[in-house]
Amino acid sequence: MSYSKKWALAPVTIALAAISFVASANTVRIANQGDALSMDPHSLNESLQLTVVGNVYEPLVTRDRDYKLAPALATDWKQTAPTVWRFNLRKGVKFHDGTPFTADDVIFSYERSKGDGSDVKTYVGQIKQINKIDDHAIDIVTNNPFPILPDLFTNWMIMSKKWCETNQATKPVDRRKGIENAASFRANGTGPYRLRERQPDVRSTFSRNGSYWGKIDGNVDEVIFTKIGNDSTRVAALLSGEIDIMEPVPVQDVARVKSNPNLKIMQGPELRIIFLGMDQKRDELQFSSVKGKNPFKDVRVRKAFYQAIDIEGIKKTVMRDAAVPAALMIPPQVKGYAPDLGKRLPYDVEAAKKLMAEAGYPNGFELKMNCPNDRYVNDGEICQAVAANLSRIGVKINLEAETKGTYFPKILRRDTSFYLLGWTSSTVDAHNVLYPILSSPGEGGRGQFNLGSYSNAKVDELTVQIASETDQAKRNAMIREAMKIHQDDVGHLPLHQQALNWASRKNIDMVQSPGNEMPWKYIKVNK
Repeated sequence: MSYSKKWALAPVTIALAAISFVASANTVRIANQGDALSMDPHSLNESLQLTVVGNVYEPLVTRDRDYKLAPALATDWKQTAPTVWRFNLRKGVKFHDGTPFTADDVIFSYERSKGDGSDVKTYVGQIKQINKIDDHAIDIVTNNPFPILPDLFTNWMIMSKKWCETNQATKPVDRRKGIENAASFRANGTGPYRLRERQPDVRSTFSRNGSYWGKIDGNVDEVIFTKIGNDSTRVAALLSGEIDIMEPVPVQDVARVKSNPNLKIMQGPELRIIFLGMDQKRDELQFSSVKGKNPFKDVRVRKAFYQAIDIEGIKKTVMRDAAVPAALMIPPQVKGYAPDLGKRLPYDVEAAKKLMAEAGYPNGFELKMNCPNDRYVNDGEICQAVAANLSRIGVKINLEAETKGTYFPKILRRDTSFYLLGWTSSTVDAHNVLYPILSSPGEGGRGQFNLGSYSNAKVDELTVQIASETDQAKRNAMIREAMKIHQDDVGHLPLHQQALNWASRKNIDMVQSPGNEMPWKYIKVNK
């Protein structure tokens, strides 16, 4: 992995020394290339953010060891009418401050999640209202029939109404505007771990919740989560025993870690597609040498960019074969995937040059590209490779690679022309990509992560129909049609399906989910 941000040695050294000092048999020290940007579970819909806060806060419905739906704060649920779902809530659950969990907290969390600043609107956008039956039963009314509603709830966390009101945190932390509140740095969930200490961008410490309502299968009393942005420093910390778990393992270091007799690697396919997005809305493209027009509004330019990218070269040299080139915005493991659409446009520089000339850009143009350098596996190197590929068709890329702390606020404001992003279909269903990524931006979180504002009325229409369709064969046919339209439009540039690479000490057992979540309650340290 290549990163533009240089880490000062002092903070990392201090952090490693601290976690080494307090480590014990019941302490697990985890290092990641990035940090959760906030403790607010509604502030950023991003995998690392969700996996960290998901150990402190809980949803109504979760996923078990096998990634199947399982009860969490709701004990059961059923449709009582085409647009009504009855959820029975778990009794005897308390937030970490001792406040009982009730239906009021679910209704409050719904209102909070659909409001300004929320980054999780897509999880509640199908809801019309929530009716309280009693303290432990609610009816969720959807705008239209929506058979996969429980699947959508697995990353929607419930907060305490009382705590948020007491701490002036009734609105989500708004990453776009840099607005913080108490929920940024403190947490009060119902989950198996409590936040004990928070040092943003350095280290956070969590302790086991002794009054947790459920079963904690693992034996970890304390989790120390540390950001170590530099790859070599993070690998060295694992090899030396200063940390116990690291994620991700840079692909170039997998063999080295595997060869260590004290360590082990966990690898598997991730439900994430890495892709490039393009501003297709503005009349004049920002951060470009082209004045008075937007080249990305021309499908020939979008197609030229696609065909100029040597995806097999990126797979081999950047990803060390730890990726599968993708032609769709969903991987094969997701419901609705159409195998017949799985072939990419051919890599063809001469064809790309011809398309650029036909579109009126025979000499290319200059363009800024936004890229994170601490979120995806080898993200910085991927962007560098894309920039080098595009230079062959005359496109000069001014690469702006940065930590996600500054990257996300920028792109979520749509203050970008060309960007790299990844999306995990956490519901394991194509609707989870069609609604937030491929649909035109609108109300209820529709198109919330369609940051280039790609828009096709037929895709929008099909997405609405797909949401309500219960016949799987008909649903799959509609998904295929929507994906084919998007593919022909070259609405985004899919790159590859990412592989998961985690490493730990040999005596540690844990569950690796295809959504890249790491539930700490399953981690077991063997003597």
